[in-house]
Amino acid sequence: MKALVTGGAGFIGTNIVRQLLVMGHETVILDNLSSGYARNLVSEAKFIEGDIRDKAAVERAISGCEVVFNLAASVGNKRAIDNPLDDSDINVLGLLQVLEAARRHGIKKIVQSSSAGIFGELKTLPIAEDHPQEPDTPYGVSKLAGEKHCLAYNKLYGMENVCLRYFNVYGPHQRFDAYGNVIPIFATCVLDGKPITIFGDGEQTRDFVHVSDVAAANISSALTKGVQGVFNIGSATRVTINELVSIIVTAAGTDIEIFHGPLRPGDVRDSLADIHTARAVFGYSPGMNLSESINEYLCWLKADRLSTRC
Repeated sequence: MKALVTGGAGFIGTNIVRQLLVMGHETVILDNLSSGYARNLVSEAKFIEGDIRDKAAVERAISGCEVVFNLAASVGNKRAIDNPLDDSDINVLGLLQVLEAARRHGIKKIVQSSSAGIFGELKTLPIAEDHPQEPDTPYGVSKLAGEKHCLAYNKLYGMENVCLRYFNVYGPHQRFDAYGNVIPIFATCVLDGKPITIFGDGEQTRDFVHVSDVAAANISSALTKGVQGVFNIGSATRVTINELVSIIVTAAGTDIEIFHGPLRPGDVRDSLADIHTARAVFGYSPGMNLSESINEYLCWLKADRLSTRC
C-alpha cells in the first residue's frame, strides 16, 4: 500500500508514518512544518513541503497513493477561539482540497482525524458515537464540519472515508505547545521546576489515549475492508486532572508547586470514550497504561530536549 500522511511531521502523523514504514508500506508526507518538526522526518518516507490548502501541493503528494491519512490541522480549542478563521480555513477548506484530490485520483479512502470536541458539553458517559453533537468552540465546529464532508463524499462519490474521533492523545513526539494537551505542558513544567497551573478544581476527568494506539487505529481502519463512518478512539478509562498531575510528579521524582486558575472557555467537565464500535468493526484494542506510559514519555521528552541543545 502507498499512503499519504498529511501533517506527517507532526505529533500523531509522525507516529503513523513510523508504524506504516515498519509494516512495509510506501509512505509520502505532506507537511508545511508550521507546527510539525523537520527532525521528525525519516529518510524512508518521501517528504513534500506544502500546505493542504495548496491544490498543486496536494496533487503532487497524492499522486499514486491508495489511501490518505489526514493529520494536517489546526488543533485545539484555545487556538481556535483565538483564531477562528484560520481554524476553519485549515480544518474545513484544507480537508476539501484533500477530498477533491482524492476523488480526482480515484482514491476511495481518507482516514480523517476528528475530535471528541465535536460533542460539546456531555450529557451521558461513556460517550457513544451517537451522543448529541453540539460543539461549543470553533474547533469542535470545524471538526464536525469535516466529518460531514467526509460522510457526504461517501454517499455522493462511493468513497469509504473514516473519521476517527480522538480523545486526549499523548505520547512520544508530543512537544510543549501553549495551545496543546495538558500532558506535555505539565511534564515540561515539572522538568523545568516550574509551578503547574490547573484550570478549575482539578476534579474534571479526561480519557487519555496513547499515540501508538491511535496510530494503530488509523492503520487498521484503513486496511480493514469495507470500514467507513465515524468511530471514537480513546482508552475507555478516565482520570482526574489532579490524578494526572500526581502521576507526572511521582514519575519525575520531584515536588512541584501547584496553583489553580479559573476554568477556560470551551473546556468540558468530563470525558470518557465508548470504544465498542471501533473494537467490533476493525479490532481496535488500546493497550497502553497511563501510569507506565508517563514514565516512557518523560524519558522521551528529556532526550528530545537534550538533542535540541546539542
